[in-house]
Amino acid sequence: MKKIDHYTYRVTWSPDDNEHVGLCVEFPSLSWLAKTPEAALKGIRQVVAGAIADMKRSGEEIPQPLSERTYSGEFRVRIPSDVHRSLALRAAEQGISLNRIVSAKLAG
Repeated sequence: MKKIDHYTYRVTWSPDDNEHVGLCVEFPSLSWLAKTPEAALKGIRQVVAGAIADMKRSGEEIPQPLSERTYSGEFRVRIPSDVHRSLALRAAEQGISLNRIVSAKLAG
């Protein structure tokens, strides 16, 4: 069983909605709007829990939390594994590949 506490949550301000939005990196299609950051976090955690319950019932594969994934630290160049994890998280949040984010950083 995947614990919802192990997923990567973000709360940010949405000027378009004039509310805080709760997000979960491992479930990019889910979000929760609320008046306070605390309510946004609580809401997205409940949505993730509901999504996991639905996925279990239908036999779908549940995403592995980023915090529990292991990274080799190697992709043609060696870097520390924590840097690899950080880059992978940024790439996931931006919806782009690890190669693309590294290329952009090297070009900049």
